[in-house]
Amino acid sequence: MIQVVFFDLGSTLIYAKDPWPDFFRLGDAALVRVLRHAGIPLEAETFYKEYGTFLDQYYAHQAPENTTERTAFSVLREILVEKGCLNVPDPILRSALDALYAVTNRNWYIEEDAIPTLTGLRDTGYRLGLISNTSDDSHVQLLVDENGLRPYFEFVITSAGFGIRKPDRRIFQAALDHFRIQADAAVMVGDTLEADVLGANGMGMHSIWITRRAAGPNPAIVPKATVAALHEIPALLESLR
Repeated sequence: MIQVVFFDLGSTLIYAKDPWPDFFRLGDAALVRVLRHAGIPLEAETFYKEYGTFLDQYYAHQAPENTTERTAFSVLREILVEKGCLNVPDPILRSALDALYAVTNRNWYIEEDAIPTLTGLRDTGYRLGLISNTSDDSHVQLLVDENGLRPYFEFVITSAGFGIRKPDRRIFQAALDHFRIQADAAVMVGDTLEADVLGANGMGMHSIWITRRAAGPNPAIVPKATVAALHEIPALLESLR
């Protein structure tokens, strides 16, 4: 019997309403302002010409075969060292990243059926957890709070906080260990076949691929079930019961 339902966050419970490029550049401008205020001589346009946007730089170095999380914090420190800015205090880096994510978070919106679905599952007796790949743990924790999701989840784990990305079995095992359950008593719901579904399948968990915001199919990765939207999940789980 399924006892715990794990969810992905981005493009599963929340979605990006507008294209990202403008938000990424505005976020970079906010990040650079904080660094300049701290006495670090950076220019936003120079930064952009050399690196592209900061988040593009982060994603460019994510190798699928390497599931060790390279966090936004570490990427920013590497960039500053390259620019000759050594030993920048951690609180300054944290403030700069908080300024960036304060901008990009404005483009995330909660799905209309997210709260009704989570409420229904919780009231039916399912326990809920969240497993998210992310560049920054604080960023996801804030999104969880800002979108009213915190009361529904007993456990939230992120790749930035844990150090390992989905589909690596270690992040799934940490989530299962928290609930003290075996893999076949859990289901993973997510939009990314290569992270959510592949990881869940490898653990022996049930996997549900939500296609509303997903990229195209991958014939090599087959979910146990597919839904178009969150509101379909309660009935699907009842059928599995």
